[in-house]
Amino acid sequence: MIELRPFSGIGRANHGWLDAAHHFSFADYYEPTRMAWGNLRVWNDDTIAAKSGFPPHPHRDMEIITYVREGAITHRDNLGNQGRTAAGDVQVMSAGTGITHAEYNLEDETTRIFQIWIMPTRQGEQPSWGARQFPKAERSGELVVLASGYAEDKDALPIRTEARLVAATLLAGQSVDYVLGAERKGYLVPATGKITVNGVTADARDGLAIADVDTITISALEDSEIVLVDTL
Repeated sequence: MIELRPFSGIGRANHGWLDAAHHFSFADYYEPTRMAWGNLRVWNDDTIAAKSGFPPHPHRDMEIITYVREGAITHRDNLGNQGRTAAGDVQVMSAGTGITHAEYNLEDETTRIFQIWIMPTRQGEQPSWGARQFPKAERSGELVVLASGYAEDKDALPIRTEARLVAATLLAGQSVDYVLGAERKGYLVPATGKITVNGVTADARDGLAIADVDTITISALEDSEIVLVDTL
């Protein structure tokens, strides 16, 4: 089963400095059929104006992944962590027993991110934060694991849940296969471009909810940037 969720039909909230689109119920957007997809709880498509951002606020018991599509985001938290994550790179915050953080666009340009929340399968641990560069050239034509809760994914940022964040950049005409496993769920969004997944066509920023499928074939109809969460 692959369900197309067009970008035009997902939740929206424009706060001026933040133009947010919600693939799942979030804040004032409530859609009872879109509360989660397996352990994936939030996929927000956020556009953040220059010199603005999210002031300090708390979280706990959530794995929060920020995939930067354009611009950069600067993180600060009450543990003393701080860092700047630029386009194509990823940061992970394991909220654990509790953390307070701020995320600012300190750039002179608009920043666009995917903010992804996955429910942890390990709880009661201390909070942590980390970031890593993942050059797009290194994932050209192939899927690369960027964050993972599995020890075998040694080059990925660690998360405390049985899930993976996977990404690729594909030129028009290229295809890649991904073995998801029929017992798992996938949620795939092309950040840019146009693709088909097992024959289902998706434009940039559309969502594809995948279940009961062993292997997916992703084919680029245009040059495309692909982001996928593979979870229980």
